[in-house]
Amino acid sequence: MALLQPGQPVRHGLQWVAGLYGVVTRLRLWCYRQGWCSITRLPCRVVSVGNLTVGGTGKTPIVILLAQWLLANGQRVAILSRGYKRASTGRHLLVSDGSRLLAGPSEAGDEPFLIAQRCPQAIVAVGADRVALGRWVLKQHPVDCIVLDDGFQHRALHRDVDLVLLDATDGAGLDALLPAGRLREPLSGVDRASAIIITRSEVRQDVAAIRSRLREVACAPSAIVEVVFRPASLAAVVSGEQQPVGWSLRKKAWLVSGIGNSRSFHRSAESIGIEIMGESAFEDHHRYTHHEIEQIRSTVRVTGSEFVLTTEKDGGKLIPFLTPSDPWWMLQLGTEVVHGEDQLRKLIEVPSSEGNQQSEAHA
Repeated sequence: MALLQPGQPVRHGLQWVAGLYGVVTRLRLWCYRQGWCSITRLPCRVVSVGNLTVGGTGKTPIVILLAQWLLANGQRVAILSRGYKRASTGRHLLVSDGSRLLAGPSEAGDEPFLIAQRCPQAIVAVGADRVALGRWVLKQHPVDCIVLDDGFQHRALHRDVDLVLLDATDGAGLDALLPAGRLREPLSGVDRASAIIITRSEVRQDVAAIRSRLREVACAPSAIVEVVFRPASLAAVVSGEQQPVGWSLRKKAWLVSGIGNSRSFHRSAESIGIEIMGESAFEDHHRYTHHEIEQIRSTVRVTGSEFVLTTEKDGGKLIPFLTPSDPWWMLQLGTEVVHGEDQLRKLIEVPSSEGNQQSEAHA
């Protein structure tokens, strides 16, 4: 059964299934609250970045942003991720040891690989059991702070800071539990959060709608941070050549993406003034095939597209299929905190900067 995409309305015919899912979810959370399920505390600070809905809220660029802040403050940082849809089968995998990449996007998973690329001084490791993974990393490396990628529902590991992301463009995602909607757990789950980060906060009406929903939850955290992801540059997938976003103005492009929110990517592409001839939008964490790439090449020729534009998350997976002559480019997005930066820095214990700063984090 396909998951709802961001912005799609509730499937009312599946509400009874969502009701059963909700009973199981609430029972699990209750067991943790009662102490019937154990919670392990690791011997270092843990900052979790997670969400209430499935995929597409912008966790990866927020993880990168926080890791960059911590590293700039002299912290030794490890980032733990599940490595969803990775090809490797080992219980644990070290993607980066803080000085070099040790695994590719297929082995590590597309998001951990991108995180390791953007945070070359951080240790990045993947594994389904984050408690065991954390212990495994700490046996090998001295770490001051662990950043837990997609960790809000991973209750078995104690965290000092719990950040929950809500997508301002996906208010409908908060309307119902899976599979009728996109909620992993009831909205009241935000009472466990240290702060809410509202992503894609460009439109004030969208942000106001999310804030209104949060006011309906009695124990919602008072700390609310707003973040936007802005086009920063373009990079050639194979060569890494960089171009400013103005380079693509009025050029014809075909879009290719395999992410949780392809609509957001489409809007970002539109915002830099390219002429979009069409797009190939695959499911999140999609594994590309030679046949698909050949089909896209043929489509690009037929439509008269001058280049293919993809996401930075997809770029690493596409390299094996491309040649230096293929005009495939990645759109790199900068992460900017537009409201609540001081609150966020204080939570993760990074000194406040003067004004908002645009990071080198990329979606």
